[in-house]
Parts: sequence; structure tokens; C-alpha cells
Amino acid sequence: MHDLTLIIPAKKEAESLPTFLKEIENYKCEKLIVLQSDDFETKESIKYIKNIKILEQKKNGYGSALIEGINAVSTDYCCIINADGSMDPKYLQQMRDNCSSIDLVFGSRYQKPGGGSEDDDIVTSLGNFIFTLLGNILFNLKVTDILYTYILGKKSSFKHLNLQNFDFRICVEIPIKAKLNKMEYKCLPSYERERIGGKKKVNAIKDGLLILSEIVKYFFKVKK
Repeated sequence: MHDLTLIIPAKKEAESLPTFLKEIENYKCEKLIVLQSDDFETKESIKYIKNIKILEQKKNGYGSALIEGINAVSTDYCCIINADGSMDPKYLQQMRDNCSSIDLVFGSRYQKPGGGSEDDDIVTSLGNFIFTLLGNILFNLKVTDILYTYILGKKSSFKHLNLQNFDFRICVEIPIKAKLNKMEYKCLPSYERERIGGKKKVNAIKDGLLILSEIVKYFFKVKK
């Protein structure tokens, strides 16, 4: 997988990131850590780890980390994979193989057989079900897990999406724009592991309302 870069957003992941990087140290791909400039604890935790690249975000936010990471990629393919260890790297080769002739491959916790989660709860799973249903009805997406950003794709395809959201709205911006741009994509089952450490960065109510507003915004854009 020499043609692949892992984009690893890492906000306050000093507890998780060194362990996760140890797990993927033998993967023959680029590892790009994206973090905030003032996240000194996370930087300190990985200062002795070799064969990684660190990119300091110019703007804060999860979406910003992904956008700036994508823009810094030099390989033909890239994959978003979180620093907390919840996204299992064992799926990378399968995702890369499936992406050879299409634009994007989405990991899915809810696609059977094989999908699942040790990190989900009733609130996040219900929210994901509703947002996924809305996306499939309003945009004919045909995805099974609209909020999961374990996504591998061609760098050129990611850039063509012209992503704009600097927060968690980027989760739905990616599949909706992929559909609107007539890109080819597919979902593959992916089992989400329990995070190594730290807490969820998502605020279920606040971010849920933002995500809903994003879906509604694109629906009315399409209708115009």
C-alpha cells in the first residue's frame, strides 16, 4: 500500500495515539498525523516515533483536520482513520483493493455480515439510523452508515468534493457530495472497536442538530 496515506486526526489523543501508531508501524503506507498546534501533550507522546509526518492545523475542528490532511497528501490514495484506535486497520487492504476502480469506499458499522461496534450507544446508533435513512431517502445514497468517517478513496476524488465544513458536518458532506458529483462508491462492513482511551469528541445533541441542518441545506440546494 505504498500509494496510500493514512490521515489520522488526533485531537488530545496522547493516551491513544502512541498505541495506535505502534499497531500500524509495519503498514507500508504514509502516516499523516493532523493535530492542533497547541496540543502539546499529544505531540510529546509521539516525539520519538519514526516514519510519521505531523501536520499542524491552521483551523480547529474535525472537518478542518480532514480537509487540511487531504490537501497535504502526496500519494494517489488516502484513508481517514481516527487516532483513538476504534477504526481497525485490518480492513485497509480490502478497502484499498475495492477502491481501484471506484472513487470512495465507506466503512460501515451497520452493514452485515461483519459490521458492528463496541463504542456505539443507544443515542448515537439511533441518530445514525435516522440520518442514514434521511440521506438514503432524500439523496438516494444507498449507504448504511452515514456518520462513520472510516473512508478510503482516490486523492483526486476527495479533492473534487471541495469539502467546506470544519466540524462534524463533514461526516454527511462527504457522501452527499459524492452522490451529487456522480462518483462511484461502495460500503464495506467494518467492526468498530472500543477506543483505546479518551472520550468521544462528539456532542450528540449539538452535533446532531448541525448534521441535520447540513442534510436539509443540501436537500434544498438539490431542489432549486
